[in-house]
Amino acid sequence: MPDLLTPEETAQLLRLSVHTLSTWRSRGRFGGPPWVEVGGLIRYRRADLDCWLSGRTKNGATHT
Repeated sequence: MPDLLTPEETAQLLRLSVHTLSTWRSRGRFGGPPWVEVGGLIRYRRADLDCWLSGRTKNGATHT
């Protein structure tokens, strides 16, 4: 898989819509994944997505 992913590839990988990614970018909501602009085009780095996903891992443990 290439290191730079299009919004379509990223949406497919995350099982989200392209619209959701666009909303996250434009509104800065929900702590969406980081992106880069290359020649005016939006791209997502695979390493950034992996890091972003790791930061959202939940284990279901409860705190008392």
